[in-house]
Amino acid sequence: QVQLVESGGGLVQAGDSLTLSCAASGFIFKNYVMAWFRQAPGKEREFVAAVTWTGATTRSGDSVRGRVTISRDNGKDTLYLQMNNLVLEDTAQYYCAAGDSFRASDTAYTYWGQGTQVTVSS
Repeated sequence: QVQLVESGGGLVQAGDSLTLSCAASGFIFKNYVMAWFRQAPGKEREFVAAVTWTGATTRSGDSVRGRVTISRDNGKDTLYLQMNNLVLEDTAQYYCAAGDSFRASDTAYTYWGQGTQVTVSS
C-alpha cells in the first residue's frame, strides 16, 4: 500500500537548521509531484514547498521563502526539506504529500504522510 513516512522533526532553537525526510513506497515516486505542508494547532494547513517530478523546479510558500530548500532523490524514493534560520512560527506538524500537479493547494495532492512534529523554542 501507499506509504509516506516523514522523519527528522524535533525540538530545535530559533535560528537552527533542520532537515526533514519523507520515505515513499507503494507507488511510482518519480511520477508524482511532491510537496511539504504544515499545520500548527488551531490553524489551517499551509503550503510549504513543492518540487516537480524530476526535481528541476521548486516553489515555496511566502512565509518560508528563502529559508527552505525542497529536494528529492528519485533513486531512493525520498523527499527532503531543509529548513534554515527557524523561527517560532515554524512550529507545526509537517506533512509530505504526493500529487499530479505542481500546485500550492492541498487539494492537488492525493497521498499524505502522518506527519512529523517540528517545535522551535526561543
